[in-house]
Amino acid sequence: MAEEKENKSTVEEETTEDKRPADAETQEETQEAGEEEQTEETQEEEQEEKAEEKKTSFFKKKEKKDKKEQQIAELTDRLQRTMAEFDNFRKRTEKEKASMYIIGAKEIVEKILPVVDNFERGLASAEEGDAFAEGMKMIYKQLMTTLEELGVEPIEAVGKEFNPDFHNAVMHVEDDSLGENVVVEELQKGYMYKSFVIRHSMVKVAN
Repeated sequence: MAEEKENKSTVEEETTEDKRPADAETQEETQEAGEEEQTEETQEEEQEEKAEEKKTSFFKKKEKKDKKEQQIAELTDRLQRTMAEFDNFRKRTEKEKASMYIIGAKEIVEKILPVVDNFERGLASAEEGDAFAEGMKMIYKQLMTTLEELGVEPIEAVGKEFNPDFHNAVMHVEDDSLGENVVVEELQKGYMYKSFVIRHSMVKVAN
């Protein structure tokens, strides 16, 4: 009986010893599996972090690009506005210069017109065949040609319908042989400088 007990105990010890390594191997495998899972999780986390960093970097770049495009658009708009203002200023300045030139020319022509009137009165009263009068006619013709080249022209009046834009009626005459509001006589010649009236024609109007 004692031998049997010893044999049993020996078998149990061997069984226990056999079991221990198996349990240890199982623990090692479990640890390794856990480590592998942790490694996979870590790798996944790292990949997610990298993806998040890439996404953040992309949005930052996009935000910087959007800011640059906005600044470019603002500067372009400012430049276009400045160019438009300068163009308007240039046109306005040219118009003012042209107006000043016209005003100045009109003032000069207005001062010359009385001289032209005196020429015409003197020539009208000159005798035919007078050498001096012929010389004055040549000077008068030269003066009128020069004025015409500058854009000064006499206003047509006699035989035309009365127009208050060009004519100044100082007398009326009743004449059934003439049409209504027809200029029958020019008392003082009117003149235009280009499209502007310098002096209205002083006229006599029928009916």
